[in-house]
Amino acid sequence: MEDIYLNRHFLCIDLKSFFASCECIERGIDPFSYPLVVANPNQGMGAITLAVTPFLKTLGVKSRGRLFEIPKNIKYTIVKPRMSLYIKKSTEVVGIYLKYVADTDLHIYSIDECFLDVTDYLKMYQKSDYELALEILKDIKKTTGLCATCGIGSNMLLAKVAMDIEAKHNQDCIAKWTYADIETKLWKISPLSKMWGIGPRMEVKLNKLGIYSIKDLAYYNRDKLKKLYGVMGVELWNHANGIDLSRIGDYKKDDDKSYSHSQVLFKDYNGNNITLIIKEMIEVIGARLRSNHKTCQVIGLGIGYSKNVGGGFFHSIKLDNPTDLEEEIYKTCLFIFDKFYQDLPIRKVSIACGDLKNKMGLQLNIFDTINEVSEKENLSIAIDNIKEKYGKNAILKATSLLNDSTIRDRNKKIGGHAA
Repeated sequence: MEDIYLNRHFLCIDLKSFFASCECIERGIDPFSYPLVVANPNQGMGAITLAVTPFLKTLGVKSRGRLFEIPKNIKYTIVKPRMSLYIKKSTEVVGIYLKYVADTDLHIYSIDECFLDVTDYLKMYQKSDYELALEILKDIKKTTGLCATCGIGSNMLLAKVAMDIEAKHNQDCIAKWTYADIETKLWKISPLSKMWGIGPRMEVKLNKLGIYSIKDLAYYNRDKLKKLYGVMGVELWNHANGIDLSRIGDYKKDDDKSYSHSQVLFKDYNGNNITLIIKEMIEVIGARLRSNHKTCQVIGLGIGYSKNVGGGFFHSIKLDNPTDLEEEIYKTCLFIFDKFYQDLPIRKVSIACGDLKNKMGLQLNIFDTINEVSEKENLSIAIDNIKEKYGKNAILKATSLLNDSTIRDRNKKIGGHAA
């Protein structure tokens, strides 16, 4: 089984209550003893709390709630979000990381979270992974005033989960998980949504299969999960068993080797109607892949929230095998969405298909026959040819007639003819 396990030393570092801590530091206030909330006061008591200080968290106040949900007996200060400040502080912290590792061994996961592969640096520094993590956290605190937590793992998954589940409860804010901790720590995670990679939406789907803990997921039939969720089903099973072969280099974008598509939306969307937009955008990228005889192996999805909220995310996943099938790309994007979406109003969507390769033949899996895959590809090519000859609106899916669809208007703007 050794070939399915990485044995490296990854650090996953998260800046505690980042937005709120930045605001406190700028004001000379201790975030661990002061009740500060980052929100837009102009939106009234329905405003979303983008961040709260660690002090408020000890009183049971959660980030990403609403102001009216904060108990009335708790007094607090509201400050408007300042993204320029948070970007500046995040850049300072990234500069600290780059004192210890090269850019090729650093993955910026979000504005307040990063992965570092320190495997090849421990001998040079003559430190253990724990000692190096402790030094980096002290450097962040001394240089920026920010406090951080760190997970250490034999792969990126274990590092992330160690940070999420255990590090924040330890006095030194560091936790290390190895493969020996899979049964005793990883499998005990419940509910499922506490696990990295399983959002509330996916948790509901898995519960319907009788899966309520990570141990349940680890023991579930891998092939059934693949049939239900494609390559993402395999990733769920792998992660439940502590398997993660990804390396930081997998997340480095090469703009010359990717096709991307982004769209600023004309109104706020949510978790229910945004999937239509994602499908339509994948159709555009899928047609481009086919016309250029390309497949992709890295798929990324970005979501930008409404300006009243700010922020968003962009994350990518490397597939086991390259693909140009829209169905597979959609399943992957939906998996990323379910994993990271925070139930906030959406105004921008970005999709990227990277690690492009020349298409060499049909892409099969254990559930499809050659005829089934060939039929899917022939149908897609036929639709491409009709659109090329008669205009992009010459043939549309029924969902394109829904009010939330944007594809007809966008097709007109880029040269499509009315159907």
